[in-house]
Amino acid sequence: MTTETTGATTTAERTDAEAGTPPFRYGAALAGRIERKWQDRWEAEGTFRAPNPGEPGSERKKVYLLDMFPYPSGAGLHVGHPLGFIGTDVLGRYLRMTGHNVLHAMGFDAFGLPAEQYAVQTGTHPRTTTEANIARYREQLRQLGLAHDDRRSVATTDVEFYRWTQWIFLQIFNSWYDVDADRARPVEDLVAQFESGSRPTPDGRPWGELSEVERRAVVDGFRLAYISEAPVNWCPGLGTVLANEEVTADGRSERGNFPVFRRNLKQWMMRITAYSDRLVADLDRLDWPESVKAMQRNWIGRSEGARVRFAVEGSDEPIEVFTTRPDTLFGATYMVLAPEHPLVDAIVPARWPGDVDARWTGGAATPGEAVAGYREAAARKSELDRQENKEKTGVFTGAYATNPVNGERIPVFVADYVLMGYGTGAIMAVPAQDTRDWEFATTFGLPIVRTVDPGEGWDGEAFTGDGPAINSANDEVSLNGLGVADAKRTIIDWLAGKGFGESVVQYKLRDWLFSRQRYWGEPFPIVWDEHGPVGLPDSELPVELPDVDDYSPKTYDPDDADTEPEPPLSRATEWVETELDLGDGPRAYRRETNTMPQWAGSCWYYLRYLDPDNHERFVSEEAEKYWVGKDLQRSAADPGGVDLYVGGVEHAVLHLLYSRFWHKVLFDLGHVSSEEPFRTLFNQGYIQAYAYTDARGLYVPAEEVVEGDDGGFTWNGEPVTREYGKMGKSLKNVVTPDEMCDRYGADTFRLYEMYTGPMEASRPWSTRDVVGPQRFLQRVWRNIVDEETGECRVTDDALDEDTLRALHKAIAGVHEDFPALHYNTAAAKLIELNNHLTKVYGGAGVPRAVAEPLVLMLAPLAPHVAEELWAILGHDGSLAYEPFPVADARYLVAETAEYPIQFNGKVRSRITVPAAADVATVQAAALADEKIAALLDGREPRKVIVVPGRLVNIVG
Repeated sequence: MTTETTGATTTAERTDAEAGTPPFRYGAALAGRIERKWQDRWEAEGTFRAPNPGEPGSERKKVYLLDMFPYPSGAGLHVGHPLGFIGTDVLGRYLRMTGHNVLHAMGFDAFGLPAEQYAVQTGTHPRTTTEANIARYREQLRQLGLAHDDRRSVATTDVEFYRWTQWIFLQIFNSWYDVDADRARPVEDLVAQFESGSRPTPDGRPWGELSEVERRAVVDGFRLAYISEAPVNWCPGLGTVLANEEVTADGRSERGNFPVFRRNLKQWMMRITAYSDRLVADLDRLDWPESVKAMQRNWIGRSEGARVRFAVEGSDEPIEVFTTRPDTLFGATYMVLAPEHPLVDAIVPARWPGDVDARWTGGAATPGEAVAGYREAAARKSELDRQENKEKTGVFTGAYATNPVNGERIPVFVADYVLMGYGTGAIMAVPAQDTRDWEFATTFGLPIVRTVDPGEGWDGEAFTGDGPAINSANDEVSLNGLGVADAKRTIIDWLAGKGFGESVVQYKLRDWLFSRQRYWGEPFPIVWDEHGPVGLPDSELPVELPDVDDYSPKTYDPDDADTEPEPPLSRATEWVETELDLGDGPRAYRRETNTMPQWAGSCWYYLRYLDPDNHERFVSEEAEKYWVGKDLQRSAADPGGVDLYVGGVEHAVLHLLYSRFWHKVLFDLGHVSSEEPFRTLFNQGYIQAYAYTDARGLYVPAEEVVEGDDGGFTWNGEPVTREYGKMGKSLKNVVTPDEMCDRYGADTFRLYEMYTGPMEASRPWSTRDVVGPQRFLQRVWRNIVDEETGECRVTDDALDEDTLRALHKAIAGVHEDFPALHYNTAAAKLIELNNHLTKVYGGAGVPRAVAEPLVLMLAPLAPHVAEELWAILGHDGSLAYEPFPVADARYLVAETAEYPIQFNGKVRSRITVPAAADVATVQAAALADEKIAALLDGREPRKVIVVPGRLVNIVG
């Protein structure tokens, strides 16, 4: 029989026919027609629409598969991007065929700087560019035959989507972290505690005695989303704050190469640090790669130590430091404050005290001049540069502190190797036990006192290891001779008894900076009155972006660090200045003019896929519980979450950490039943490609490079150098999926990406190798379809014993490989089966009893051609939900076994014996083998070892 697709020929196919190619050969043109046909049919029939709870089909066991949110760039996809998307699609198709209700959707993380930059340059609204890019991506993804539920696609830029992003922000803003209950609670509960007196106010006054302004300030100090002075990367030349990743190692902006300054600015912050312990502890409940868990633990950086207070001469406020080694406190000979530390201005005296070492002053006449000049220089350095710079610099503040354990008067410096974002922004410097402190002390001529015995033979450097304490005693306490653990406990107890410090747990994790001076981002659902920020009620959502004439922030003299950000929204005065009735009558307010960072929408998009048309709630309780709720049958500790999240390891920390934080807040407030967003995580590898540079070191188009017989490479006749790296436009080695689909068909492209290596491994791209998977699909096609007539050529013949064994071996193998994401080995097993069919049945059609299971097994990897072959085999409907073949155990038992024979350590021959043969039978067969008998030459072997089922080892 013929089908609608194979019943007519295209121009390309007629040209092929004129050139001698059979009219119904499976080539690029025919593949394209088949693929478009089935993509249209799947869409029209809603084939991959996953039912929500209560809908027909939801009784099947659910599986939620998720891909990491792509950003829709104007360049579109290259062949490296879809690797993970195809991998999840293959698994989803297999699971549908094994009786599961599979949710697999695709959306777009669509706010971002590139669209805004284009808007600044051209005046084109970022939404116009973004929506065009999304349309392009959707077209490319559809071409690949990805089985997404088309009803569930969302973009973070959709107003209805960011309405709920704003709503979630308000849940965070209107919450505080109750340390006693170890969870977030609404601020109304906090106010009730203050009113009842069960929680004292910060200054001890009764709640009723505080003014309304004072009450607001108290509550704002507890919120999970709050305004704070935070050290940021301020770039006047661009008029915006930059992320660390946007600053080069020499302290300049990646875009424009402008100076970047570290300075404190008022910014929105998220109190993610409140969740530090839970974020660390709950990693043990997740099925994630251990490497990713380690990265998150290191990023959070939990460490136990002590907070120590050093009194400062002439100041009522002490300097607080956190140290993990309080046992070395007797060796603290100076202190260092970060240049941004708020205490610096308070402790700097008007003049230098007494005789000051000239190395300490930076050549300045007064401490104020020295500190101001140093701060200006430090502000021009990136955090990375400050951390990695071997040359230690700093200036004396003119102030002295007192070491609490020995009463020593120690100088206080400002130095850029101490960062405000770590610890308290101040350190007690123990140069004998810290390499950076040693370098600073030797540069500035400061004392070095050893407090840990390094043992004999240690040279004159910092000793950072463990050992017994030395030089560590006063009239009340002695650490001398104690090991590190005992010394720590002893000194912490002494400090606490004296009021100089206490035991604390510290984190490297900092609160999340959540402001951007951008136009193209989610507006904050916040207005300001004269006393501070006010969260909008739900009735005022969404707060939509206004149209503006200029999308760029105000820029300044690139070297003027004292300027202030002026975001694009601040110029939309009619939008900014607003009158609202928030329950106490109409009043004038000013809208927040910063926007949220791109992370905001990607923190929760996976929940919106579950219920994208719900206008009353960000996700219904039923849908959330069904798709991502806890499954106690898995484990009593199951946290819930997406069943499988696939994406690149580059998102191991920030995106995953931020999503976990948002999800935990929603759980604490009762909005979701699951405690974690992603229960299982899989990091796919990357598609890499060769790139080529000419004699000038410039990249040349990789597709135009020719490989010579001698193994060298040329471009336009000139030799070029080959290198290997990530595919990208800058390396001129991009290959698009569009090109591959045009040249070979989407199924061939899919199969090639899955066949070239394990999903978790990075692999090289080689266009010339794509022909291999194409030839395999052509052979499958030929075994079922007559290339001259398009007719089905299968027979009703019974299968011989060898074919039955080959078939059921393949079925058993792919049943193991697909759920394990071992697609390369699954494909290899199908190729092996098809090769057997070609060899056995040759020019005749293969029996239906093997053709149909072969097509069903092929379907997850190459769905379009499998659907077409299924139709040619006489079936009316899609095979998407057809039962996956099941192996018959009878045909998995081998009748014979092959044994390699090692003679004196080398394999010299092989024998085939009955699978059930005992050791004596195998040994006799091995010794009777002609090659082995010749090697023995009539001698008795010294030793014969038979490893059942594996090998025979003979020592002659």
